[in-house]
Amino acid sequence: MPKDAISFHKKLQGKIFVGSKIKKITKKNLQLIYTPGVAAVCKEIFNHPNMRYQLTSKENNVAIITDGTRILGLGNIGPDAALPVMEGKSVLYREYGNISAFPICLNTTDRIRIVETIKAISPVFGAINLEDIESPKVLEISYELEESLDIPIFHDDRHGTSVVVLAALLNSLIVVNKKISEIKIVIVGAGSAGYGIGKLLYFAGCKNIIVLDSKGTIYKGRKESMNKYKNEIAEFTNKYERGYLDNVIVGADVFIGVSGIKNLLKTKMIKKMNQNAIVFALTNPYPEINPTIAKNAGARIVATGSFSYANKVNNALVFPYIMRAILDLKIKKITLDILYAVAVAIANTIPTSKLGENNIIPEIGNKSLQKRITLALKK
Repeated sequence: MPKDAISFHKKLQGKIFVGSKIKKITKKNLQLIYTPGVAAVCKEIFNHPNMRYQLTSKENNVAIITDGTRILGLGNIGPDAALPVMEGKSVLYREYGNISAFPICLNTTDRIRIVETIKAISPVFGAINLEDIESPKVLEISYELEESLDIPIFHDDRHGTSVVVLAALLNSLIVVNKKISEIKIVIVGAGSAGYGIGKLLYFAGCKNIIVLDSKGTIYKGRKESMNKYKNEIAEFTNKYERGYLDNVIVGADVFIGVSGIKNLLKTKMIKKMNQNAIVFALTNPYPEINPTIAKNAGARIVATGSFSYANKVNNALVFPYIMRAILDLKIKKITLDILYAVAVAIANTIPTSKLGENNIIPEIGNKSLQKRITLALKK
């Protein structure tokens, strides 16, 4: 697989290019496309700024912004090595959302410079997609941009991942006949994904959530390695449990791994979980546990973030479709109720009668996803 991927990319020399909507340039339309005709268009936008959405491609342009500090499960590999991932996302945006997405890999890791750069380039774009930037810096960036820009800020590691996890969980709970208000969920990883998942699951009605980072359980009053986002997590999770994964996995109904650590979850831990356990080992490219091993250890439903296994709980199922709906409906700010509506719409794509242990989430190319998501956000 690695050799095939390298050969594939080498042959293409990149996966994207900038195209034109003009089928053929003639003497007549050249004067409309460029000078002198384009001057009238510029004046129209200057006099009526909202016309920029009708007279340019802004409404359908998305900037995918990264600094290369948290790429997939590879960590801080820099902006050059991040480009293939961002190109891949651009391809998915075009294929499934008919969106022009531009990969912008920044040669700076400074929060202030990143924010100022995004603000400076924002006139070109109808939305910003923050991607694979280390936490908690990226959370500070996203919240600051939400306050200062009049276009939506989509943070895929937080928004996209939480939506696909909730969608898969809702269907999994139907299969195992459990209620979200009665289960215990253990989330390992307190970066952007863990933060976003925890907030959305709580919004969806889960009352017993335990979140862990490298120092163990997060709880109110913990002093070590905390920040304001972990403090926020502590406000609505884990009232009494202390320790590490081996301790708090006892009696859990659901494990959600966004830790970045392969083989973190052991078979002995799964055996400590409740019956009909649900395991989402979502770290890429190598999950917290191999799905076969997890099944053999007693897990009823197992999902990963990889397209190599069944139950592909990957945010690629979310971002092209939600962004299409956000742009079309001119949504300016992404909220928890929006994320919840999208998750339910994705979950409902699979009829209850067809749900099963290996069928909890639709395939990325499902033809009804866009219609369902857009309709859900309209309502």
